[in-house]
Amino acid sequence: MEAPSLIEIVATTIFGLALLHTFLANQFEHLAHTHTKHAGLFHLFGEVEVVFGIWAAVLIVLMALLSTPDQAIQYLDSRNYAEPLLVFVLMVIAASRPLLEAAGSINDGIARILPLHPVTARFAVAMSAIPLLGSFITEPAAMTVAALLLREQFLRHELPSRFKYAVLGVLFVNISIGGTLTPFAAPPILIVAAKWDWDIAFMMSQIGWRAVIAVLLNAIILTALGHKYLKNLPLSTDVSDQSVRGQPIPWVVTSIHIGFLIAAVVFHHHPVVFLGLFLFFMGYTTAYPQYQSRLLLREALLVAFFLAGLVVLGGLQGWWLQDLLAGLSPTVLFFISMSLTAITDNAAITYLGSLVEGTDAAFRYALVTGAVTGGGLTVIANAPNPAGYALLKDCFPEKSISAVGLLLAALLPTFMAVCTFWFIP
Repeated sequence: MEAPSLIEIVATTIFGLALLHTFLANQFEHLAHTHTKHAGLFHLFGEVEVVFGIWAAVLIVLMALLSTPDQAIQYLDSRNYAEPLLVFVLMVIAASRPLLEAAGSINDGIARILPLHPVTARFAVAMSAIPLLGSFITEPAAMTVAALLLREQFLRHELPSRFKYAVLGVLFVNISIGGTLTPFAAPPILIVAAKWDWDIAFMMSQIGWRAVIAVLLNAIILTALGHKYLKNLPLSTDVSDQSVRGQPIPWVVTSIHIGFLIAAVVFHHHPVVFLGLFLFFMGYTTAYPQYQSRLLLREALLVAFFLAGLVVLGGLQGWWLQDLLAGLSPTVLFFISMSLTAITDNAAITYLGSLVEGTDAAFRYALVTGAVTGGGLTVIANAPNPAGYALLKDCFPEKSISAVGLLLAALLPTFMAVCTFWFIP
């Protein structure tokens, strides 16, 4: 193992502080309510979406002081920000009124088939079908749709806080594993699929069917545990938080929105293309405001800022991560990958693991399935998680989500994913 440079040591220290900050964000929100004189500052430090951006800025300043400003800028320029930009675009498009109403209609249509209480059936479908849909519309889009449906139809109501955390934990885990039916929807798979020649047939036969079992089991268990709360909720059809509704949406408008979403997915490797398409999308929504509600630009920008900060900080963690992953048995690698995902990012784990030379099929399977299994444990474990956090945090006490609460809530669904990915032959 080569000795790390001073910059790498500083970057890892700052990364650790940023990670600690995410676990303490809920405490800052509490301080904002008890110390009103400095409430604004405490609210800023309590916003999980800005944590990694703030600490990334600290890293760049220190890098400029320890080396030169030019080197710090060159490092920023060397990072790939395609993923944060893509999440921003997909989040805004997927949260548009035409797509949300279409998703709500599909969700309700499937729910009517189930022999359950109508509200309970809608909940079960939202927790299972939409995460699996993420394999085709990408995980960030699925997270956005699922979070908004859950917020407006369920979580905005008075429900026990413990149950809300259980919903969050299952949602994050199911989104992370639900995108594994295809090689392009889940960031940790997308980043290695081309190098390892993983196509749709491989994903379906080796990983996808196991993910379906885990997603369904998690949704069934959660629905059974929450049925006593869900059956008392009103049968709402709203999927938007806007009090003013526009005109009924023609199918042509919905189709155009779907076209923009598909185009962004198809060109996900080319930021120039999908950002150009996004500008056309913005123009289209401005031209037909009667079919729109407020676009989630602020929320999506905060999520992109979070992910960009993670890209900057994570780019200097390879000196210890790559050596840690090399030379492990598949079983140990699976659980190490799952654990490391909680404190880094599952795409970073699979990328660094893909740099290890001479790996076999067992190594690759263990690395990727471990990474997606741990994708629901923390807000930084999977790229779509900050989007879910941003959309759902107002439903929790003090409008903040406890990192410890999320971790505990995600343990059971993560265990179910462990069982399906590792113990089913």
